[in-house]
Amino acid sequence: MNPPDADARTLARTFLEQTLSAEGNALMLEHATREEVVRRLAAARRSVGAAAAASTDGAAVLPDAEVGPGPAVTEPMIGEAPDLDTLAALVASCSRCTLHESRKNAVFGEGAPNARVVCVGEAPGAREDETGRPFVGRAGRLLDRLLLAIGLPRKSVYICNVLKSRPPRNRDPLPEEVAACSPYLLRQLALIEPEVIIAFGAFAARTLLETKSALGRLRGTVHRYSGYPVVATYHPAALLRNPSWIRPTWEDLQIVRRMLDGAGDREAGIG
Repeated sequence: MNPPDADARTLARTFLEQTLSAEGNALMLEHATREEVVRRLAAARRSVGAAAAASTDGAAVLPDAEVGPGPAVTEPMIGEAPDLDTLAALVASCSRCTLHESRKNAVFGEGAPNARVVCVGEAPGAREDETGRPFVGRAGRLLDRLLLAIGLPRKSVYICNVLKSRPPRNRDPLPEEVAACSPYLLRQLALIEPEVIIAFGAFAARTLLETKSALGRLRGTVHRYSGYPVVATYHPAALLRNPSWIRPTWEDLQIVRRMLDGAGDREAGIG
């Protein structure tokens, strides 16, 4: 028999609090090795290189040559990408904004291509830029535990950011950068078709919902982005600085859990 809801909430809160000081322990699950990421990025670069080699000017591309930004990626190209791998190749060669000039790696996203839940953050940080993976480091490990606490291993969801390139010094993304990257996110969602989006952090929530409202006012209600239900909550990095926000984050994730369990939009509090 499952424990009463109050007991489950207490157990979950204790679990989450413990994870703040349990960095690197055996509970952490890594579902994609660095070698897998490197192979994926290499495949994307090869795809771009092959397209350039077939161009009408007949210019040859050496097999091991470093592939820079390719031809301008247009919104129709993004919207017609047939799968996530093709879309990732477009991101790897993208120069739609100036962030490609300073990034080490584009950070497309990772996870189950048919995930019921898509987690969306703001933009890659330094570790993400180095590895090409979203939500790594301390915040990423805490995200793994938050998801696991509601029965969602990292490998079962899809994780990405609004921006696919790191802003210098982790500054806030600029409106033109959001406009350039948003078609990629829309196409990711169209290909995955999730049941719910979790917007982690104030910037991701405000961007998706096109509002200037504080995160505290956006929490606790299910919103819509391009037709998809959105639940807004605190970013894992914010929880590392403010442990008192763990309980409200848990309450937000319970909305997601109820939606996945079939409670429906009305019971979940859709706005």
